[in-house]
Amino acid sequence: MSDVASRFFCGTELAARIERAECRLLAEGAAAARRRDPALEVVTLPVAGGLAAWGGTGSPLNKLAGLGFAGVPAAAELDAVERAFAARGEAVRVELATLGDPECGTLLTRRGYALAGFENVLGLPLPAPAAHPAAPGLEVAASGEAEMDLWLDVVVTGFAHPDTQGVPSDEEFPREVLERVIGDLASGSGFKRYLARRAGEPAGGASLRLDEGVAQLAGAATLPAHRRRGVQSALLAARLADAAAAGCDVAVVTTQPGSKSQQNVQRQGFELLYTRAVLIRS
Repeated sequence: MSDVASRFFCGTELAARIERAECRLLAEGAAAARRRDPALEVVTLPVAGGLAAWGGTGSPLNKLAGLGFAGVPAAAELDAVERAFAARGEAVRVELATLGDPECGTLLTRRGYALAGFENVLGLPLPAPAAHPAAPGLEVAASGEAEMDLWLDVVVTGFAHPDTQGVPSDEEFPREVLERVIGDLASGSGFKRYLARRAGEPAGGASLRLDEGVAQLAGAATLPAHRRRGVQSALLAARLADAAAAGCDVAVVTTQPGSKSQQNVQRQGFELLYTRAVLIRS
């Protein structure tokens, strides 16, 4: 089979499944935030097959996702989202898949939403080819409740020192916000956590969420002192093996365009499925 023929194609049906998984992830994040703080007035509003979620000031999960696969949103639906976010002092952020209905983008720009950037969704069909053995001295294992604080510190510290390759993100979050949001998600039953150790020392962490046959690879970060040592590749291989064993048929990861993260996963066989345009209305 030629290399061209073996390319992984993403049609609208697969994109819709991935976007539904993203919406349920947002809903889980809002629910976890409410469990942590019952007084928090979280938002989860269905919008034309997508979901608008708000789970606390400055959260990276405050957004509207999944539009374009179940019709175009009505003006009243967008009005409700914009009122809810304005009441909480938050700009509305829409992550709009390029495989959705283009009319959604037209509607949003007419309402004053402006393009702020892009993010890439990459995928790999499962089961994936066997990964190369981890580098000597590098071990990856599931991380249980007893290691929750350690895992969270490793992941948040890794995120706090991002690689600068590629297109910069339009977002930046204080450490306390990352600790709160990542901790909320990772404490839920839908996430499996992984910790990588290099020569016995914590080196990186990651998580895995399974949804409708989609394996969402999230929360992957490496401590600066352990980068370029195969940590991300080892974390990726462990999660792909578990996802395939659980019956998933596709693994997905979201990256900044041209980033080191994108380069790493493409080296492991991931291909670009589609892009999301980030639109913001202040």
